[in-house]
Amino acid sequence: MSITADRKQEVLKEFAQAANDTGSPEVQVALLTERIKNLTEHLQSHDKDFHSRRGLLVMVGQRRRLLDYLKKKNNKRYLDIVSKLGLRR
Repeated sequence: MSITADRKQEVLKEFAQAANDTGSPEVQVALLTERIKNLTEHLQSHDKDFHSRRGLLVMVGQRRRLLDYLKKKNNKRYLDIVSKLGLRR
């Protein structure tokens, strides 16, 4: 359900603004999106895992708040990350 260390490094390389950037909104949104995808696959085969479902909803809300923040601060960066990740916003 969680991201492997290799996959996390790939996501960091792709979305980081600088060399050691792990805190920018783009990186946080990309990592949350990866975790959401993994958890969604898990929940498709485990229908009654309500604890993980709640965790998924928390992550989706966190990603939404980060995207709203990015849209308010810099609309171009927001549009770039939404198009790169293929989100329906």
